[in-house]
Amino acid sequence: QVQLVESGGGLVQAGGSLRLSCVASGRTFSRYTMGWFRQAPGKGREFVAAISRSSSTYYADSVKGRFTISRDNAKNTVFLQMNSLKPEDTAVYYCNADSCLPPSCSKVVPGSNYWGQGTQVTVSS
Repeated sequence: QVQLVESGGGLVQAGGSLRLSCVASGRTFSRYTMGWFRQAPGKGREFVAAISRSSSTYYADSVKGRFTISRDNAKNTVFLQMNSLKPEDTAVYYCNADSCLPPSCSKVVPGSNYWGQGTQVTVSS
């Protein structure tokens, strides 16, 4: 079992930066692919970024060049550095473990069992 706890969300002006963290319980963190997803009001949950066990990274087109995902296996933590934030980045951001990544899946698919509680990111214009 893996439990995930996100932090780092908040209110920021457009063009600003935030760094999200997701700490996982358990001793098998390094075995999991990890992903960040987000859900804006009235919309479905969408993929943002993912990182494999070997630290290969994947990004949604909408965040490429602005967001960076990384992991620290010694601290059981995955990070999402978000720069040049836009109002359309406003959403609840969720951490996910055991995401399915290419080439195993044609696109990044979240693991169904392991989600954090989410952290709110609000970008004002």
